Amino acid sequence: MEIWKKLLNRMIRASRMDSSLYEEMETDDEALGHAVMIALLASAATGIGMAIAGLIGGAGLLWPVWGLLSGFLASLAGWFAWVLITYFLGTTFLKGPEKVSLAELGRTLGFANSPGTLRLLVFIPLLGWLIILLTGIWTLASGVIAVKQSLDFSTGKAAVTCFPGWLIYMAVLLLVYLWLPSPFKMFPG
Repeated sequence: MEIWKKLLNRMIRASRMDSSLYEEMETDDEALGHAVMIALLASAATGIGMAIAGLIGGAGLLWPVWGLLSGFLASLAGWFAWVLITYFLGTTFLKGPEKVSLAELGRTLGFANSPGTLRLLVFIPLLGWLIILLTGIWTLASGVIAVKQSLDFSTGKAAVTCFPGWLIYMAVLLLVYLWLPSPFKMFPG
């Protein structure tokens, strides 16, 4: 129970964009498991939200299953791509003064993904796409703080480093969401 309390506390601090948390994650080798757990929780929340959206859409049993699987996989793959692209940019083209490992950046960006757990709410009629977008922007803002702390970058340089991978992450999530059948999409028919 204590481990869940610690994880939740860290997720809240990450969502509040507490730079001291990201500084802690930079050096806490044991936090990698928590960071991966957050990525899995955000992915599960996305999948469950999209499954419920599929149920609301009334297109049969296959669409909720598709929503669950595609939402989960799109979120997890998108986060992983974001980490890899950010790592590549941050250690090659926009190289900072401090050397960083993929695990270190994965830890901080894993915690930056904490707002993604709110994607459980993507099933809300007419607001699902907006929830994906708003949690995505929140995640990007948290990611900028994470990269700023990990790579010792300025805020602007951290934003430039984070944005390309984040854009792919969000594009994948929105495309999967828009493919799900639902009478409650952005443009109901």
